[in-house]
Amino acid sequence: MHNNDNLIKMANDISAFFASDPDHASAVGGMVDHLLKFWEPRMRKAIIEHVNGGGEGLSDLAIAAVKQLPTG
Repeated sequence: MHNNDNLIKMANDISAFFASDPDHASAVGGMVDHLLKFWEPRMRKAIIEHVNGGGEGLSDLAIAAVKQLPTG
């Protein structure tokens, strides 16, 4: 999954920022909002596929956020 290495790093960096929010649901929501605003559709599609394949290398917060992204 080397093609996703950069996306994994970026998602983990974003999750590290939102992890400072003590409210887990708020942190997940903030990350979802960020991914929808700043990631292009093909990036979101690739990270969703990565999570569906097990999400190796992603933080728990990143996985939770990606699972809430629309798939269509």
